[in-house]
Amino acid sequence: MRLRIFTEPQQGASYDDLLAVAQATETLGFDAFFRSDHYLAMGDHVSGLPGPTDAWTTLAGLARETESIRLGTLVSSVTYRPPGVLAIQVAQVDQMSGGRVELGLGTGWFEQEHLAYGIPFPAKRFGMLEEQLEVITGLWGTPVGETYSFSGGHYTLVDSPALPKPSQARVPVIVGGGGAKRTPAMAARFATEFNLPFPDFADIPAKFAGVRAACEAVGRDPQELVYSTALIAVAGADEAAFTRRAAAVGRERAELREHGIAGTTGEVVDRLGALAADGVECVYLQIMDLADLDHLDFIAREVVPQLD
Repeated sequence: MRLRIFTEPQQGASYDDLLAVAQATETLGFDAFFRSDHYLAMGDHVSGLPGPTDAWTTLAGLARETESIRLGTLVSSVTYRPPGVLAIQVAQVDQMSGGRVELGLGTGWFEQEHLAYGIPFPAKRFGMLEEQLEVITGLWGTPVGETYSFSGGHYTLVDSPALPKPSQARVPVIVGGGGAKRTPAMAARFATEFNLPFPDFADIPAKFAGVRAACEAVGRDPQELVYSTALIAVAGADEAAFTRRAAAVGRERAELREHGIAGTTGEVVDRLGALAADGVECVYLQIMDLADLDHLDFIAREVVPQLD
């Protein structure tokens, strides 16, 4: 099982804060550093200071200040950037990183941040997501010297040179969500990874089965996809350490144990083992206290060695 560090900078983090977490992620041997793509803090008692950072600007900087970890978004919203612009941004950051970028793309859901920064928030966005996935992968897949055109309900591209190209032959594309039909169908068509964000544990096997069925329906081998989930992580060597970290992120211990990767070392190892048994191949550990780098060190030192 691969473990990735997943951050929520809109809750309050500077670029330097994120750099420190990304460099610790790399030094400690985690697989990747991912961040959300939001512009407004969530929660009544969260200031969000010093203010939002842009996801792809952040990843461009980290591309030059890290060497080995994968870098990506979980997930970018289709409402923020036209697909042609996003394709250029991701390809450039992939070049800057030497081919370490992954793109998570979703419909977006947080209307208030759109209102706060003047970003249009259409009521129907699944069609936008489907077209963006088709356009972005189409631009990257167009041979050099040829052009790419697309005409859809939301986007039109005419004779695009489809440049620049990413360094990777295929940038991993992550599609996720809990929908029963449209999301699995899009993952089957366009994704290299399907992600379940913050699911109820009991729902995971059925959700993955739905994606596998969607793959089979379009003649794709379901094993080509990576199956992942994102869950909050709060762990400690003993109950006192766990209690302290739970309080630092404003969450109740019982609730964390019910819904997250949480508790003492044995509990965390057991939870990850149960997820693996349900078919989870990769876990995005949502880390909410970015100042607590000892938390990452603890997970790397005490938890990771016990995983198969």
